Amino acid sequence: MDRIADEELEATALLAEPVRRTLYLYVLRDGGEVGRDQAARAIGIERGLAAFHLDKLADAGLLDVTYRRLSGRSGPGAGRPNKLYRRSAHQIDLTLPERRYALIAHLLASAVASSPAATAALGRAALALGESIGAGARVAAGRRAGRDALMRTAKERLARMGFEPYHAEGGTIRLRNCPFDALANEHRELICGANLELIDGVLAGLRATGIVAALEPGAGHCCVALKRPLQA
Repeated sequence: MDRIADEELEATALLAEPVRRTLYLYVLRDGGEVGRDQAARAIGIERGLAAFHLDKLADAGLLDVTYRRLSGRSGPGAGRPNKLYRRSAHQIDLTLPERRYALIAHLLASAVASSPAATAALGRAALALGESIGAGARVAAGRRAGRDALMRTAKERLARMGFEPYHAEGGTIRLRNCPFDALANEHRELICGANLELIDGVLAGLRATGIVAALEPGAGHCCVALKRPLQA
């Protein structure tokens, strides 16, 4: 087993501890910077125990650490900055015996990106898959489901797909995670376009009127956002 597999195995083993795993998932869901007191209150444990597990996660590269005064005060008497934790870019991907699916994914993405016809075919395939997922979700939501219910259903389906949707300002649903982030870093236009087609397909399959998917790239979230137009 090589060094990378060793590191992945160690990171996976860290998350086997229930309290540590709960803390890690809480920080991921929060999406911002989390202090020790906040984390301890959120999952109902003592601050010292939260600090111990959060530091273990940071040491393993699963969380990033920053320092900032939460009071907003500065200068003498303001106290020491608080130690804060946030999700890191580290992703756990462990398969035993080892498989190299990421390698073939990168090769396929490179090939598709070099061909306009292949890029268009990827878009059609993503749209068709999204429509199939959305149609199944529509059945689950019921024939008489209103727009709010459809928005909730769309959010549930996107969560299952790994997008980690959350409500932002103005009724917008943003996606905290891109399940294809490693590929998007190398082929952003290709992957963002496929994501848009996929989510457009989900909305079409749901027959969710008044909800649109739009490209809104930015740091810390997926490039696609779901909007509910005010005049829809």
